[in-house]
Amino acid sequence: MSHRPRILLALLFLTVVSLKSDAQLEEWCIADEQTLNEELQRALDWACGKGGADCSKIQVNQPCFLPNTLKDHASYAFNNYYQKFKHKGATCYFNSAAMITDLDPSHGGCKYEYVP
Repeated sequence: MSHRPRILLALLFLTVVSLKSDAQLEEWCIADEQTLNEELQRALDWACGKGGADCSKIQVNQPCFLPNTLKDHASYAFNNYYQKFKHKGATCYFNSAAMITDLDPSHGGCKYEYVP
């Protein structure tokens, strides 16, 4: 007996479940784990500075401060910038330091914003 129909059905189900009613996938912008720390730091500094991201939630005693890693702070800042400005043409690039994911990176009390 072939498993092909089951696999196709599973793929179809996953596709339908991940689509919203307006047929758009949810996407978040996160730091690429392969990026060197120096490049991540430059991109984070830009996002929280000239880029205009709201980085207040990655400050000490704020909901997204922990885990206190460069990758996690950069991911939050990159996503905040991307969600805030994507409808004005912004991308999730950050000099190759970032990437798009369809998995919500929110954790605990830290909510990563998603703007449809």
